[in-house]
Amino acid sequence: MRIFITGGLGFIGSNFVIKQINSENNTIMNYDALTYAGNIDNLISVSDSDRYTFIKGDICDYSKLQKYIFDFKPECIVHFAAESHVDRSIDSHSEFINTNVVGTTNLLDISTKYWKQESNFLFLHVSTDEVYGSLGKNGYFTEESPYLPSSPYSASKASSDHLVRAWNITYNLPTIISNCSNNFGPMQFPEKLIPLIIANCIDEKSLPVYGDGNNIRDWKLQL
Repeated sequence: MRIFITGGLGFIGSNFVIKQINSENNTIMNYDALTYAGNIDNLISVSDSDRYTFIKGDICDYSKLQKYIFDFKPECIVHFAAESHVDRSIDSHSEFINTNVVGTTNLLDISTKYWKQESNFLFLHVSTDEVYGSLGKNGYFTEESPYLPSSPYSASKASSDHLVRAWNITYNLPTIISNCSNNFGPMQFPEKLIPLIIANCIDEKSLPVYGDGNNIRDWKLQL
C-alpha cells in the first residue's frame, strides 16, 4: 500500500513507520511539522529506505497538504498529527484547536476531494480515550462510553472525532476512528507520565502527583 502519514516523527507515528518499513512492504510518505515532540532522529533507521519519504509540513497549510496528498496518491491516510499534552493545552489552547480541529478539517476536506478521484481509499483517524473523560474504577472505556472531555486537549480531540464521523456520514468518506488508551515505549517525549517519572527517579527529583493521587489510568506498551 501507499500510506500518507501525518505526524510520523512523533512517538506513536515513528513506531508505526518503522514497522511499516521493516515488517511490511508498504510505501510511506511522512508529513510532519517537526514541532517540539517530533524528532527526526526517531526515523534514522529507515531514512535511507526507497519506500520512505519525509516532507516537513503543517496540516494547517491547506495548499501544501493538498499538493503532497494528490502527488503521492495514497491508498490510505493515517492521521497521527496532533497537539497531545493535557497540561500544555491548559496554557496554549489555541494551538490545540488549530492543529487538532482546523488541521483535521483540512485533511478531511482534501481527502474527500482525492477520494472522489481514487475510489480505493481509507482515512484512519488516530484519537485517544481522553475524549471519554476520567477513567472510572472499572479501569477501561468501551466504544459505547459517552464523550465527556475535560481539558482543552481532550475537547479538541473529541471535536476532531465528531468531524471525522460527520464526514463519513455526510460525504460517505471511508473512515475509521481509533480511541486508544495511553501508550508508552521507546521514543516517547519525556513530558509524558511514565518517562517523566523514570527520568525524575534517575535524577533523584521529586515525583509529580496530580490531584489527590487517586486518578486511574491504563497504558498500552507501544513497540
